[in-house]
Amino acid sequence: MIYSKGGPRTMKLRPSLLTKVLLVAFANLLLLAVAFFVLIRLEFRLDFESFLMAPAHDRILAASRLLALQLAESDPQRWDALIAGYAQANRVELRMVDARGAVLAGDRRPLPDAVKERFLAWHEPLIERRAPRHRHDDYELVFLGTTSSPSRQWVAVPAPIGHSNDGTPPSRTWIVLASSGEDSLFYADARPWFAIGAIVILVSVACWWPFVRGLNRAISRMNAATAQIAQGRFGTELPADRRDELGDLSASIHRMAAHLERLVNGQKRFLRDAAHELRSPLGRIQVALGLLERTASAAQRGVLADLREDVENMNVLVDDVLSYSRATRQAVEPKIADIELAGVVRRVVEREGAASPIETSVPATLSVRADPDLLFRALSNVVRNAVRYAGTAGPIRIDAKEDGDAITISVRDEGPGVPESERDAIFEPFYRLESARERATGGIGLGLAIVKSCVEACQGSVACSNRRPTGFEVTMRLPAARVAQPQQPGV
Repeated sequence: MIYSKGGPRTMKLRPSLLTKVLLVAFANLLLLAVAFFVLIRLEFRLDFESFLMAPAHDRILAASRLLALQLAESDPQRWDALIAGYAQANRVELRMVDARGAVLAGDRRPLPDAVKERFLAWHEPLIERRAPRHRHDDYELVFLGTTSSPSRQWVAVPAPIGHSNDGTPPSRTWIVLASSGEDSLFYADARPWFAIGAIVILVSVACWWPFVRGLNRAISRMNAATAQIAQGRFGTELPADRRDELGDLSASIHRMAAHLERLVNGQKRFLRDAAHELRSPLGRIQVALGLLERTASAAQRGVLADLREDVENMNVLVDDVLSYSRATRQAVEPKIADIELAGVVRRVVEREGAASPIETSVPATLSVRADPDLLFRALSNVVRNAVRYAGTAGPIRIDAKEDGDAITISVRDEGPGVPESERDAIFEPFYRLESARERATGGIGLGLAIVKSCVEACQGSVACSNRRPTGFEVTMRLPAARVAQPQQPGV
């Protein structure tokens, strides 16, 4: 499981770019190997098993040729003894068979059906192909497959016995060999093949790894940089050490970040200047309304009351804009210090707890590293937001605990929460839920934006989630203090 702002969700495994490229490289090697064996099959007319037996090919042919020559020069009554001697010397089973697979000499057990069937399938085409130019010393090894119970490998070698005076081919006979032992004539050392395969893989990795690793590192840097830019850290820089398309992309990301920084700073400057310019005329309007109310009739006072309410709402808007502007401006140079958390929570409860009960559980030993004013402002805004939207649903609870090298502060309420699709957006400036747009709720959507700016200025993070079955929770995570603070009463 992994955790997001909305709580736990199922983690979806996905291969990294490095894994994908390496898989493609090994697939390429596999395809080359398949192409190689297809070439062996088509060009040299060898099946896969015959190719694997290639190291033993010459030994089998040499022994079979020598046996055939001795058989041709010996009395047929001595063939069994001669074949038995060769079989014992080479640790194989030996049979001499005719064109139909019938055993003529040697091991008198008949050929297994599968072996005989394949032998016959090979035998006829070979006779037709070789008969016109057949000589006594023509040999071709044919792999006949493997059998089990017991495990055996089978090969056949043509062994013409006898001579003819009229130029016709001698009688066609075959020597069939079967073996399974590593010390037999069949044994082929596989270590060279494994060594060649290992060398090919190592050379491929040595060629691909630096390129793929560099590519993966550059993409990871850009991914991390864009994530920081998305969080508003436009000063994030990317190394400009590449001279390819990825280097151009890094430069484009850097230019985009600089342009976004100018736009955002211009927007903040405009809001700050506009708010400052509005304070003076709003103050004069309030004074003028006070003077008018003294001389106004009863009918006029109702109109003036509505006008005063509008002016007060504008004052609240201007104050929120100025608070947001100060929070974002101060984030450049926050006054970070070790702060005893229980004292800050106590002040927040005294200020915001008049309209709704607030329960706290903050150990006296917890201290955080933060700007005191920014931390107080962030926590006050979160509690005020909970009081405003969920104060009548039940008590509001503030908890704090140590979590590794950080302190986690949670503010929970019993309210209705927010729609899942809008959770991430409520920390954006001027964003308000549709259900919170009535005048009675107050606010212009800057409360949680101020919280986010204050917490991030203190090198922390903030997230929110809906509770079950009902409720809403805002969690702030801040660095723990480096030096323990003197113990004070907890809250």
